[in-house]
Amino acid sequence: MKYATYVIMSLGMCLFFSCKKESLMRYERQANIYFDLTAADRDSIVYTFAYDMTKAVDTVFLPVKLMGYRDEKSRSFQAYIEKDSSTAQAEIHYDKLKPDYPLMEGAGQTFLPIIIHNVKDLETRAVSLIIKLQESPDFGIENKDLIRARIILSAQLEQPQWWSMWLDNYSRVKHQLFLLVTEQRTLSMQGLDAPKNLYFANLLLMMLNDPFKWIKDHPEKDYKLESNDGGQTYLFYHVDNPNRTILLRKNTGSGKYFFIDETGKEVR
Repeated sequence: MKYATYVIMSLGMCLFFSCKKESLMRYERQANIYFDLTAADRDSIVYTFAYDMTKAVDTVFLPVKLMGYRDEKSRSFQAYIEKDSSTAQAEIHYDKLKPDYPLMEGAGQTFLPIIIHNVKDLETRAVSLIIKLQESPDFGIENKDLIRARIILSAQLEQPQWWSMWLDNYSRVKHQLFLLVTEQRTLSMQGLDAPKNLYFANLLLMMLNDPFKWIKDHPEKDYKLESNDGGQTYLFYHVDNPNRTILLRKNTGSGKYFFIDETGKEVR
């Protein structure tokens, strides 16, 4: 019985000191941070402005998580852009990062805001942005595999499968105008939907035939046509994003105006 009591006491003391040691290790350990991303998002986060010409600026929020103890005071973490591995340009495609970002008292997670811009060159190419967390006075970087995030920025549209069923002569410019006029991202490929889909196709055709009238009839859309050469050409754009323009040019033969697509051809 004494032997059994001794064993129980010994086990209890071992557990006590083991827990105490583990507790000390846990709370004396330097706090670390990492990006809390899924495997797919860790490879790349794809953001596209393709479906909204009106949005000049947006923000991608990267989740940052704490590994270690939470503090009762506010702390700050730091991040940087890996410029050699990024094709995006600062102050053109994104805003420069701040020197540091706060992690509020008692918090175990926060977000790193990346401010991005909807500029015209994104219509024809995608750019990449590599962001990395870095060691700071308040936080360490323990797992090197979890401190990197990659954002792909684009505004480039691709021809959808349903396009040729209801519309002719695909171009990205025509696709942009279709999205604007119809407010539809997709059309079905069902024959029974023909009346509805042809209605949307006709809305686009009417706008292409007389964009000046369309602007007059839809002031709520906040689009403008502006000419700098006496009316030979116009730039079509939303008032909130004058960086994304579509060229409207007068055809000298017919006297009609046509939007010009990315290949230099008239949109018909």
